[in-house]
Amino acid sequence: MYIDYDVADRIATITLNRPEAANAQNAELLEELDQAWTRAATDNDVAVIILRAEGKHFSAGHDLKSNEPVPEKITLEDIYRIEARRYLEFSLRWRNVPKPSIAAVQGRCIAGGLLLAWPCDLIVAADDALFSDPVVAMGIGGVEYHGHTWELGPRKAKEILFTGRAVTATEAEQVGMVNRVVPRAELDTQVRALAEHIATMPSFGLRQAKRAVNQTLDVQGFYAAIQSVFEIHQTGHGNALSVGGWPVLVNLDQMKTAIKKAD
Repeated sequence: MYIDYDVADRIATITLNRPEAANAQNAELLEELDQAWTRAATDNDVAVIILRAEGKHFSAGHDLKSNEPVPEKITLEDIYRIEARRYLEFSLRWRNVPKPSIAAVQGRCIAGGLLLAWPCDLIVAADDALFSDPVVAMGIGGVEYHGHTWELGPRKAKEILFTGRAVTATEAEQVGMVNRVVPRAELDTQVRALAEHIATMPSFGLRQAKRAVNQTLDVQGFYAAIQSVFEIHQTGHGNALSVGGWPVLVNLDQMKTAIKKAD
């Protein structure tokens, strides 16, 4: 319903196809996306994976207008269970798929959108791309998959969290979060060309190169940090519940205001 999947010339292209909602992530989209990643990971005819999105924006993050039924009583256990699977587990699994992956990002990539782009090995950004995580406005210290420090460095990570402002594609390239910045009209063609070049390399060599880099990050503490900061994220939900609400419900207006300011 929300994900398109195509394989050609040893390249799997996974496309977020919910442009009318700026590719906001509801439960169905995330489940379909995980299935697409699994399909690409297990297909011997796929050497490289591209993650892209239809429409003006890559992803507006978690769908705050989701029609999912809300329990009469929300507990921290409920929130923890859902987020541990959809956000932390999915993102880590996509990061560890043993094939090179490239995210093609245009327009806004907000909060939960980072959980889709950051697990990819390479990120190519259109010159109109903006990356932001304004969830401090909701009383949360950052999104569930807390790659901020690793992707941006500690001071830039603190800046975007404290202010809620967006990082431009050029800034992201300067700090190493983005590999290349290209004109918006050339995003798909340049990402495809990059994928085709990578697909000519031996699959085993690509797998080993990815494993070597990821394992080096894990030895430096990446995996342990991601897990431990997820627990910090949950204290934000716990704090909101203690004062009578859930952040997504209580502070939706603050979140919208923060996104507008980031624009």
